[in-house]
Parts: sequence; structure tokens; C-alpha cells
Amino acid sequence: MTKKVALFRVSGISVGIILLGFGFYWFYTHSITIKSIKLESPYNYAFQEDIIVDLDKEASIEVKYWKDGSPEKFRSVTTAKGLSHRVHLLLLETNSTYKFQVVVKRLLNIYSKELSFQTRKQSSWLEHNWVSNELPHDINSLDGGLVLICNARLPGYMAMVDGKGTIRWYWQVDDIGVRAATFTPRGTILAMLRPPMKDVIDDTPKAQADILRDIEKPIRRGEMGFAGGTGIAEIDASGKMLWRLDMSKAAGGRHKIIHHDVKMDKYGHIVTLIRNSKILDMTPYGGAGIDTLGGDGILVMDTTGKELWTWSVWDVWDIAKDPYIKRFAYDRFHVNSLNFDKDGNYLVSVAIEDQVWKINAKTGKIMWKLGKDGDFKMDTTSYFSFQHSVNINSDGDLMVFDNSLWKKVSGAVSFKLDTVNMTAKTVIKATLPPSKYTSRMGSAYLLPNGNLLQTSSKTGTVMVTDKSGKILWELNAYFVPYRSEYVPASFWNPYFSRD
Repeated sequence: MTKKVALFRVSGISVGIILLGFGFYWFYTHSITIKSIKLESPYNYAFQEDIIVDLDKEASIEVKYWKDGSPEKFRSVTTAKGLSHRVHLLLLETNSTYKFQVVVKRLLNIYSKELSFQTRKQSSWLEHNWVSNELPHDINSLDGGLVLICNARLPGYMAMVDGKGTIRWYWQVDDIGVRAATFTPRGTILAMLRPPMKDVIDDTPKAQADILRDIEKPIRRGEMGFAGGTGIAEIDASGKMLWRLDMSKAAGGRHKIIHHDVKMDKYGHIVTLIRNSKILDMTPYGGAGIDTLGGDGILVMDTTGKELWTWSVWDVWDIAKDPYIKRFAYDRFHVNSLNFDKDGNYLVSVAIEDQVWKINAKTGKIMWKLGKDGDFKMDTTSYFSFQHSVNINSDGDLMVFDNSLWKKVSGAVSFKLDTVNMTAKTVIKATLPPSKYTSRMGSAYLLPNGNLLQTSSKTGTVMVTDKSGKILWELNAYFVPYRSEYVPASFWNPYFSRD
């Protein structure tokens, strides 16, 4: 028995030596050489660097990198197998030295030597006192995320700003402005492009008579005045424009102007708001004959501009029962925001009605109306007016930014909807100080930490507030931000992680 055990042990050691020898033989005969490592600064951005690696055999790689002197290290996402690789290093600090290593992924990884590069100084046109120490500037209130803002003048751009007021990501288009942008289900950014128009940072609270005159002719400045856009573009996190669509060539050229909002649904389709007019004899309604009524609609396209579905408010509106049809003939509804409900149907903010409507995405029927004279029983003190940025927040509640023309104060409000008993319970009412009142535009979103990101457009201010409306962090833009959106840290997961 003892002799057999001894023979077995000798045999096991022999097999191990053979396997080990074979492993070294395989490693050396199949070893991979890093042929070259190059660096590029795409788009000449100071906060981004591309590492380009060529191998002599196919393999996957990753890049480990860190700011010189910092204990915090980062690791890029592992690439697919190949001979050539391009790795995007994003959100770098400007005017800083970084060190990095290329790692070839093997059973036994192959490491390059430590290399380094220097990011250049920030571009002068991006330097601005976005966040002032004299104003609320609690960085932690942003929960580790960034704020996305858009500039509709020339050059048009989108920028992501951190809690310190530093631009960490930027995308520019020279020939057109960027009115608004949002994130897509596939981790990209969808931008609404429009010819530049001057917005004025001025919204002094008006007298009641002035407000009534505004309501009589609500912001009628022609089609472009409806936050109109003439194009759409999709941009990935590396700053690459994936496609750009000119509305004069989309959907048969029938909808040259989109306005206020553009979204991508879970199928990758583009959903946007359009202007729909209706020619009508207004004599029965006190008019002077044939007139053109201004209305709104929804357009669904693929990313090539092929029309998939359209909806017009005039298809579901009973003009004969409308006492205001003559009064607001040129802009009866002013739909200014579009989003998706939890079931995929559409939510639209109907500013003139002071309501949010739910539209069936297949039939086009109005499923319900929320707000004054709507279908839900609700606290009348929570009625909103000329509201914007309808969305379903992370708590599952419906949220809007209440411009509140009548009260002359603005702020976020959210509701828990019971669509069986048709009740709307006010959950959040985060009213901003009177100095942040904005009669037009604006947005409100719930952050992961329970704070709110609010935009007071006409005062040029983006804020993080608590649920009572107390300002915790404030950004001052040198232009009118139509709205702002939150960029969570998880947005960058497809590109890098902390090591």
C-alpha cells in the first residue's frame, strides 16, 4: 500500500512538471508583443486622451491610468480581441500629468512600462465662473454626478460641469446652436439643434395686467419662437457624432420644425414634438372666415428620418366645445415637453391648459389629464401653470417644473398618481425663492440622493435644492439654459471604473 502511494506521488509530480513545461512553451510560442503605443487628443479637448495600441497578435487590452501623485486609479473597460485598439480616457483634469500602463489580457497578463502624458490647459472659451464661492456650493449635493447644459448660440455646444464649476466634458457644433439635450437608453446623448437666437436673461416679476397680456398672446414669435429646432444629432460619450438629421429632409420634408423636446424610446426611435396647423372656417366661433389654427403633435421616426407614426392634437380635440378657440387660435395648446410614462405611452405638458396629458402611443387617444380641470382629484394649492419638463422620477412619481405664472414663483412639484381612484397626491413641492422665478422654460429632476436639479432659465441659473426648495448648489450660466439634466457617475461605466 505504501509503495503504491509513493509511486502515485512521483507520478503526480512528473505530470505537474510536464504541464508546467508545456505552459511555459505555450506562453513563449504564443507571446504577444506590443508593437506601438500612440496618444491622440481628439477634437483638441484638454480633458480627453485616446490611447492607440497595436499588437502583433490578436488580444484584448485595458489601460490603467492615474493622475500623477493621486492615490485614485482608474481602469478602462476591456476591449474586444483585435490587433489595433483605441481606448478613450475621459473626464481628465486639465493641465495635469497622467501616468498609464497598457495591460494585454492573457492567462498571465502582459504589462507595458509606465508611460505618461500631459493634458493641456483648458480652452479659454470654456473658462467661466460657473460656480462662485459667494453662492451655495455644496459639492456633495450633486451625489458625485455632473450637470449637462446646452448653449443655443454660436458655436452651439453641450457641456458637463462638475460641482466645482469645472467643465469635464464638452461637445461643439460650429454651424448651429444646441437647444436641449437628453440621454438615450443606449448610453448616448440626443441633441436638438436650432439656428441661433438670442435669449435674454431677464424675467422681472410682472404685474397681473402684464401677465394677462402675455396669456392673450402667449410668446408668439413665429415657429422658431417655440424653442424650435431644425435638426437632431446623436453623440456618444467620447464626443463622436454618430449621425445628424436635417428636418428639411426627414419625414418627407413635411415637418421642417420640431420644438421643445426630442427623446429616444427603448426601440431606438426618435420621438419629438411638431407644430400641426388646421385650416378652419372660424365664422361659427366668432371669427372672420377661414383661418389657420396653430396646434401641436408628436412625430416618431427612425434615425434615418423615416416617419413611423404621427399624432395631431386636432384629431382628438372637440373644437365645437372649446370656448377659447378664437382667443388662442394661433397657439391653442403650446405643448412644451414630452416624455414616456412607465408603460411606454407618452406624457406631454400642455402649457396653455395648465395640464399634463397622457397620450396612447398606438391609438393617439388622450388617456387622462392631470392639473386644473383635469381627471384627477388633487390639492388645488398644487395646481401648476405653464409647466415644463414633465418626467417620471426615480420614485415613480410624475414631476413637472411649475413656472407658476399666477403666483410668480417657480419650482418642482411631483405627484403620486392613483389611476384607479383617480387621485393625485402631492409628494414634493420644492418652491424656489422669488428671485429665481422664471415665467418660461425651466426643468426639475429628482437626483439619486433625494435632492432636486432645478433650472430657472430666465435667470440663467441651475440649482441643486432639497425637497423644500432650499438652494444647496448654484451654477450661473452666461446664457439662458433651456433646461439642464443630471449625469450620474454610472453613465461612464461603459468607459472606465475606479481600480
